[in-house]
Amino acid sequence: MPGKTGLVITAHPGDFVWRAGGAIALHADKGYRMKILCLAYGERGESQWAWKTAGVKLDDVKAQRKEEAMRAAETLGAEIEFFDAGDYPLRTTEKMLDRAIDVYREMKPSFVLTHSLEDPYNVDHPEATRFAQEARIIAQAAGHKPDPSRAYAAPPVFLFEPHQPEMCNFKPNVILNIDSVWEKKKKAFEILAAQKHLWEYYTRVALNRGMQGGRNSGKPMTYGEAYQRLFPDVVETLL
Repeated sequence: MPGKTGLVITAHPGDFVWRAGGAIALHADKGYRMKILCLAYGERGESQWAWKTAGVKLDDVKAQRKEEAMRAAETLGAEIEFFDAGDYPLRTTEKMLDRAIDVYREMKPSFVLTHSLEDPYNVDHPEATRFAQEARIIAQAAGHKPDPSRAYAAPPVFLFEPHQPEMCNFKPNVILNIDSVWEKKKKAFEILAAQKHLWEYYTRVALNRGMQGGRNSGKPMTYGEAYQRLFPDVVETLL
């Protein structure tokens, strides 16, 4: 779809692959321009395997994760921009916020994907959501870098599934069929060598959501991704 865009704001590289890789690849295949804002490299918290190498340095791990994330994004058909906000803890800056606002206004995304609102196991995740929401809100403000010629409408936001949804108050109300792009998502999994322990786990998650999607739609479906739509969907009819 020429002119259509999608924006993904993720705390770490693994997050956009495990939780939204199918949506990214699916929309890229449909002609959407897909862009990922990756706030941190996941150099501390999601790089367990990388730290098992004797004498490894922080910059080495960051370089490894950046290279993996770039390859994964390319596999899924997306652009990626890194903010290097650190992780464990993730701390964004005013300069990063200003850049994210500019991205919203430049891309005018058709939708935004980001983390759940809560995650007691990983505070970086809701911090990324807070950042994504703040940028979305300020991008609407006519008085922020005023430009009378600018037209901007705030996009719908979809929260992707956290690692332990029942602990994060995550209530999916959208299941996306990713059968057509599952192999791309799986290929992106296998790029993330620092998190091999999650490959099989997120395959099972996709199968479970596919089963639920098929049951709710009555249509054949094997692999799915779950999302929680943050704002109401405004429609003309219910079907």
